[in-house]
Amino acid sequence: MTFEQFTASLSDPQPPAAAHPILKALWYDANEQWEEAHEVAQSREGDQPYDRLHAYLHRKEGDRFNANYWYRRAGTSFFNGSLADEWRVLVTEQLG
Repeated sequence: MTFEQFTASLSDPQPPAAAHPILKALWYDANEQWEEAHEVAQSREGDQPYDRLHAYLHRKEGDRFNANYWYRRAGTSFFNGSLADEWRVLVTEQLG
């Protein structure tokens, strides 16, 4: 799946069935379903990509303290770009 195909799927009623769970979480996030996205992040705490997602979600929520905790757990620093830029980076990383 390409980035363009993924973003086109945002208008669908459900995330792409074959998508990786992190992509599904980012789909939920883009569709204002933060809780569903957060459940995915919590499902595999301790796995770097899920902790990275968790950091982004708490940053979006406005909880910088909690976001910083998850960025550290993910082994990365606080993302200084826009939320849209961070979302794009996360999607692109998952698409490979």
